[in-house]
Amino acid sequence: MKKTLYILILLLTATAAAAQSFTLSGRVTDDNGDALEMATVTVMPQMKVAFTNLKGEFSVQAQTADSVVVRFSMVGFKTKTRVLRRPKGKMQLQIQMFSDNQLSEVTVTERRRQTSATEQISHEDLMTVKRSASITGNAVEDMIQTQAGVSTHSELSSQYNVRGGAFDENSVYINNVDVYRPFLVRSGQQEGLSVINPDMVESVGFSTGGFEAKYGDKMSSALDIKYRRPSKFEANITASLLGGSAFVGFATKKFAWSNGVRYKTTRNLLGSMDTKGEYSPNFLDYQTYMVYTPNKRWEISFLGNISENHYNFIPSNRETKFGTQQDVKSFKVYFDGQEKDVFRTYFGTLSIKRNLTENTNIALYGSAFETREQEAYDIQGQYWLDQTETSENLGVGTYMEHTRNRLKARVLSAKLMLDHKTRKHNYLMGLSIKSERIEEQSREYEYRDSAGYSMPHTGNSLQMIYNLNAHNTLRATRIEAFAQDSYRFSSGGWTDDGGRDEERMTLYTLNYGIRFANWSFNNESLFSPRASLAIIPGYNHDVTWRFATGLYYQAPFFKELRDTTTINGVTTATLNKKIKSQRSIHFIAAYDHRFRMADKRYRFSAEVYYKALANIVPYSVSNVKVVYYGTNEAKGHAAGIDLKLYGEFVPGADSWVSLSLMDTKMKLHGKSIPLPTDQRYAVNMFFTDYFPGTDRWKMSLKLAFADGLPFSAPHRGVEDNNFRAPAYKRCDIGMSYRALNNERRVENKTIDGKTTSVMGYARKNTRLPFRNIWLGVDCLNLFGINNVNSYYWVTDVSNYQYAVPNYLTGRQINFKVQLEF
Repeated sequence: MKKTLYILILLLTATAAAAQSFTLSGRVTDDNGDALEMATVTVMPQMKVAFTNLKGEFSVQAQTADSVVVRFSMVGFKTKTRVLRRPKGKMQLQIQMFSDNQLSEVTVTERRRQTSATEQISHEDLMTVKRSASITGNAVEDMIQTQAGVSTHSELSSQYNVRGGAFDENSVYINNVDVYRPFLVRSGQQEGLSVINPDMVESVGFSTGGFEAKYGDKMSSALDIKYRRPSKFEANITASLLGGSAFVGFATKKFAWSNGVRYKTTRNLLGSMDTKGEYSPNFLDYQTYMVYTPNKRWEISFLGNISENHYNFIPSNRETKFGTQQDVKSFKVYFDGQEKDVFRTYFGTLSIKRNLTENTNIALYGSAFETREQEAYDIQGQYWLDQTETSENLGVGTYMEHTRNRLKARVLSAKLMLDHKTRKHNYLMGLSIKSERIEEQSREYEYRDSAGYSMPHTGNSLQMIYNLNAHNTLRATRIEAFAQDSYRFSSGGWTDDGGRDEERMTLYTLNYGIRFANWSFNNESLFSPRASLAIIPGYNHDVTWRFATGLYYQAPFFKELRDTTTINGVTTATLNKKIKSQRSIHFIAAYDHRFRMADKRYRFSAEVYYKALANIVPYSVSNVKVVYYGTNEAKGHAAGIDLKLYGEFVPGADSWVSLSLMDTKMKLHGKSIPLPTDQRYAVNMFFTDYFPGTDRWKMSLKLAFADGLPFSAPHRGVEDNNFRAPAYKRCDIGMSYRALNNERRVENKTIDGKTTSVMGYARKNTRLPFRNIWLGVDCLNLFGINNVNSYYWVTDVSNYQYAVPNYLTGRQINFKVQLEF
């Protein structure tokens, strides 16, 4: 009897509990009847939340009451509210939401919160940097170089160092495919346009460490670029004294095509350097991006790039004064000879994407990269080194440099990626195979004669100070695979009635994954586990704590393989098949705080990091040329702190300032020395402002103050880096004037009698072909500071060496105009 009564009580309790809850499902559409994805469905005040899927469908379970308020909301649409009277069981709702006609009044109040090791840089900031003062014309890299933890020491180069890493330790992806740079570039003067065309960029993601498993085997950073597909016809033309660019794109319902061409010449700029002569640098780049979407299930895209870079130089003379105010030396050189360099690069990728369901897609990528490079010069210089105060001759002599370097490289790759999303998880997996072929033929030598004696002087034979001969071919296959998951969950926020308050929840984002790689050249297999955690505490949703760790490898490529051996004064470079990947273990802790001050929005970020380095392949840096030892000989560390303040220093204009402090050490042959990229401190600032009373005039200011790098005499080991270059100091300022503002914001348009909600811009006066006309003037190196890029070493007969600085560019004025159609 008692048992029967107990079962009856349980049944009654379950029935009562079921009667107290109900399930609400349905579909949300826009004013055209199309499904709305990611609309928010909130049961008030229980704070039960659900989101619509690709089909606009939702389902949420809640507790019944006399009246239950359900709110439907989405950015860009008017919020709708429904009141349900004593809901029970299963209920259906069909909701149609209408666009918010007040969109033109909306202002941005916050940026996307960073919950991973990759920071998403806004497109508005990219366009601001694009219009600012620049030498390279590479807006993406110019912006990256101003970020915390990033350094550069040459305004002529778009390459950068991240937290003590070399140039080669930074991975770059465009539309999920990794891209390559030319191999033989040794100076910023030779460097052409970046592979990234800023006119075609939709989004920029950048990580200075602790990045996800989907990014390849590089130790320092990951730059993730996504190209955009135009939604209508658009075009722009930009021209300046340093080159120009043109972009045109158009779209139909199923097809979108964008094209960009860029031209760069630094002839006038290089004329401001100490070495005078006939400079003829010409860099040309064309890119095309096509996307075909026959239906919602399929997407086919193609990205192509052709780059043709020429650097021709006939030097005539050079005069450099250096030293202190009490000890000034003068170095004069008269040249004979010339340099001719050619860098041709071809890159293409074809992708096919299939949406299996609304939350699952699979994509296949095929890509090909080919470069043909030639570096050739014969330059003879006769020099005099004098003491300016006394006119005493300290050295006189002749040097001759000869180079014939040729390189061909081809990389073919296929990549398969699977992306699956659930309510709390985002699973991503990938498998790729690459075929690599590189052929090198190098012949270099340098001869020096000081006061009639060849250096090094033996008294018996003629010796070159440097003599290199290399003929190498690399054929290898690389297999890579990764799997990762982003898991979002929450805790806390419970209310007295059993519901949850969103504003008091602690939110978590956990990313974890593993990466595998195998290279047939040295038959090395690598496993790289990685994890990161972001915490948004319930006590303050404007604060984010981030932690990341992982095992990262620098998979060797052609440069790291070249092992040199010197016999009888002749250096031979061969490929080392026993080389191992360099290893770095990252430990990162970060703090982000968003706040408002004087009704302006700001974000403060701080990151502390430690990188344990092993199997280091030592290298030396001259200008932008990195020369490796070719063997694993060292271990070390890099540690530091990066601080960044970002916000509206001026209303309506975003600016930022960053401070980085770093310490690096490498133990090589029993000696503890700093890494060649040991930049102990760096301050970068990018500031924008409008002229008072008008938004037509805009000013941009870039400041850089960074510690100099260690260096030693040429053709010596990095362990002899006993000197440090002066700090790099530079200020560029630019003024932009909006000569024509013929655009208006559009929220709705009518096609065939049907009103569609859109967000964009259109011409006010359709008779004018232009949407905007911008005029600009830049002052590059405003204070005319002589920054040192590298050194030329002069040796007298007593074998005493003088380090003569090679200065970078001087002050230069640049004019530019931009037409937007």
